[in-house]
Amino acid sequence: MDSSATTTLFPLHRTKILHLVRHAQGVHNVEGEKDFSAYKSEEFFDAQLTPLGWEQVDNLHEHIHECGLDKKVELVVVSPLLRTLQTAVGAFGATTLMVANAGNSNRSAISSLNIPPFVAVELCREQLGVHPCDRRRSISEYRCIFPAIDFSLIKDEEDVLWEADVRESKEAVATRGMEFINWLWTRKEKEIAVVTHRAFLRQTLAELGDDCHITVQKEIRKPFANCELRSVVIIDRGLIGSDTSVTNYPGKIPIGLDLPSDAALDKHPAEQGAPNS
Repeated sequence: MDSSATTTLFPLHRTKILHLVRHAQGVHNVEGEKDFSAYKSEEFFDAQLTPLGWEQVDNLHEHIHECGLDKKVELVVVSPLLRTLQTAVGAFGATTLMVANAGNSNRSAISSLNIPPFVAVELCREQLGVHPCDRRRSISEYRCIFPAIDFSLIKDEEDVLWEADVRESKEAVATRGMEFINWLWTRKEKEIAVVTHRAFLRQTLAELGDDCHITVQKEIRKPFANCELRSVVIIDRGLIGSDTSVTNYPGKIPIGLDLPSDAALDKHPAEQGAPNS
């Protein structure tokens, strides 16, 4: 097989590494699996994590530390819903990102010592509408619970995106997902964690990788389990980002003659094949 058909060469500064995480088990996941109509219950408004969900977060946090991701991630982007915020700070934080007993969770405070910045972004929210578990609280409430998370990119105090009688279409979620990917290209960080939701990930990843082998497509588009982490590399084929390389080096410092042999033959064709003197 011709290796050039399966290998792509691309400048490093035109790529980013994303560590994609679906939130841990929420109370709505448990009840919704028993009875789908539970997703429409106000009882699960902005659903928080279950005790099992917190165990999943603890295990993910341990994995992130053991594999060294905690030293590599430069930014954590998180959907502004309670279950994703709890997952993000528990997995990528130290043990103040979250105040004690946030959302009646019986969890101790989580500190912001020696961790990357956290920023909440509306674009990576779950599929919007109808399900109260996907309606967010006011930003003021979140700021009290998660004082070290940056909510400044969210312009509306209240949730103006969620509608009680209209469920966002899969196509609209995919479009929003691509807007989110394009927004990531405006960031200077190269290695970014994204803590979000199953439907958002599924529809966004379905838009990516069409030029990949079918096996790769199946791998990246497989639905996420609760608290699953999957790392991918994205490539800026559309030159959306404006970053220059921080590792490329121009050479010739100090300047000197450096005519290579292949260029020398072009410059002095008469010398080609001449006997050595």
